[in-house]
Amino acid sequence: MNFRRLAHTALTLGVLSMALIFNACKKEEEIGPAPVLTPGSALSGIAGSVVKLSATINAAEGIQTLTVLKNGQAFDSKTYSAGTTSDSYSKDYTVENLPVGSSVVFTFQATDTKNQTSTVATQVVNVSAVPAKTVVEVRGVLTGNVSWTKDKIYKLIGFVRVGADTTETFSSTAATGTLTIEAGTTIIGDRASKATLIVQRGSKIIANGTADAPIVFTSERAAGQRESGDWGGLVICGRAVNNQSTGDKGIQLEGSYKGWHGGSNNADNSGSLKYVRVEYAGVPINPNQEVNSFTFGSVGNGTTLEYLQASFGLDDSFEWFGGNVNAKYLVAYRGLDDDFDMDFGYSGNLQFIVGMRGATLADQSGSNGFEVDNDGQGTTAAPFTSPTISNVTLVGPKETNATSISPQFQNGMHLRRNNKIKVYNAVITGYPNGIFVDGAGTQANANSGELVLNRVVIAGTPSWGTDGFGQGTNDTPRGFGVRDVNTATPAAAITVGTAKPSEWFAAQAGNKILNSYAGLGLSQSIFQAGTPTFTLSNGGTLATGGTVPTGSFFTAASFIGAFGSENWTAKWSNFSPNTTDYSK
Repeated sequence: MNFRRLAHTALTLGVLSMALIFNACKKEEEIGPAPVLTPGSALSGIAGSVVKLSATINAAEGIQTLTVLKNGQAFDSKTYSAGTTSDSYSKDYTVENLPVGSSVVFTFQATDTKNQTSTVATQVVNVSAVPAKTVVEVRGVLTGNVSWTKDKIYKLIGFVRVGADTTETFSSTAATGTLTIEAGTTIIGDRASKATLIVQRGSKIIANGTADAPIVFTSERAAGQRESGDWGGLVICGRAVNNQSTGDKGIQLEGSYKGWHGGSNNADNSGSLKYVRVEYAGVPINPNQEVNSFTFGSVGNGTTLEYLQASFGLDDSFEWFGGNVNAKYLVAYRGLDDDFDMDFGYSGNLQFIVGMRGATLADQSGSNGFEVDNDGQGTTAAPFTSPTISNVTLVGPKETNATSISPQFQNGMHLRRNNKIKVYNAVITGYPNGIFVDGAGTQANANSGELVLNRVVIAGTPSWGTDGFGQGTNDTPRGFGVRDVNTATPAAAITVGTAKPSEWFAAQAGNKILNSYAGLGLSQSIFQAGTPTFTLSNGGTLATGGTVPTGSFFTAASFIGAFGSENWTAKWSNFSPNTTDYSK
């Protein structure tokens, strides 16, 4: 045996082993440090605001991944390309609608290419209160170009007028104004001074909100304290035709507050209202002379009216005195008097309108969904009150036969005093009476075809009286889908031509009188407080059978009522305004 060779081999192997061990130790020693992650400082923001999360990362061995958790749950992650040794991470976060003072904790951890991890780091987002906006008091007459912006709240004091036309005869030399209101702006009315905004003849209001940022006119009082009649309302006076005045000589709106309106220009343009709410309006200017939530005096068809909501008004939600302005997407919610009132020769077009009542909120004069007159005496003054209206939903106060309602509620539609209205695709439910064609002139107009009810569905309340319309000792002489008697004592029969009004109604195209609203496709929530479900359920009676009135104004719709499968009140409307904080 060659001991010398064995010894040499052993020595060689030993040297090689030592070399391998040395090299392994050298490689371990050459691995760089673990990643270092530094988060951004704490953030704060109001609900709905956007804040930017941030962190810086340094990793000598290269960054492999970053993991971000929100309150312990996965929020974001990032994978890096080879060779990336540093990064300035950022990510937008929209502050959620959480209680003021609460916090959201974000944790960050980075891993490098050697699977080394950084220390877990945190960044906190605190939910802060919305700072109160500056309140700007507005008085007197506004002329020239005036702008109101959403970063402030505007408080109306007394009668605030846009333009200086305050005399009976319109003067082209009177100073005019254009008030432009930014989307998202809030306007409040002073209670003590009966604050009212009046756009005078020749002037304009441009109040174009959006579905996400409506313009709101409301009470000055805090949430939970607001009442109907806390302030006046929004009044627009135009120079279109009415049946009470001629030429440039106007008439004054009820209350004698110099709301002169009327002229000879049916194309008159008083501006534009889109996505606008008016809440808690209707202060009495004089006893029994309240301002409406929206008042349109002889407003011309050059004016734009779309997506408007009147809520908890002390008088009518919407009233048109003459003029021919058109409007779409109107909501009358829990007003005291009538939802939609038309007189003095109003002849515009309306489409997609809904009126909803509270069970106990009714006026001593009698509350209706529609109240329509040619004028106060029912004369033949021209132009006749003759609007064309399509896609209407009128929801009365009576949800079930057990619902107690004010005895002042009357009719879904009170068509009286010689008007010539034309209504298509309407549903009326929950009223003691559906429709009252009132007075010899109105009945003659119905008989001649100048008053039109086409595809109108009247539905009673289930089990209320013998036919769902409240017949009984306490309801006499109420209790008709279409009234066949007047309100005299004792009640006398009325006719349209030689037929009972109910027979005339049933003979018109698509009209129906039903004992119950069950099966129409309406949600029960339309009778209840809070945001209702407006869209029709599958298979409901109202989903088909609609028609389109003549004229380019009307949008084609196959359903009956104000809603089909689309809820056009989404986002911009508010059915619980007394809980809304408008100070922020």
